[in-house]
Amino acid sequence: MKKFNKKHIGTSLEQLLEEDGILEDATSAAVKAVLAWQYGEAMKKKKLTKVKMAAAMKTSRAQLDRVLDPKSGNVTLSTLQRAANAVGKTLKVELV
Repeated sequence: MKKFNKKHIGTSLEQLLEEDGILEDATSAAVKAVLAWQYGEAMKKKKLTKVKMAAAMKTSRAQLDRVLDPKSGNVTLSTLQRAANAVGKTLKVELV
């Protein structure tokens, strides 16, 4: 039986996305999807309905739906912070 060298072959996913010119869009979409999931999970844990969550954020349910929709990218940092506060969390944004 042949032993295979376990070194990586080819490029990483990040390199491939960068070569295709879509790394920035893919990264933004992934971050938004994770945030939407985290907000949804926090709402479940706190037993918050969308109506109660929107009221706690002092915003409309439509705006909350944009926060919770992983495909909706047009949400301000202010809105994300209000959503975090509504579920008892803090939004942390950093450059790395």
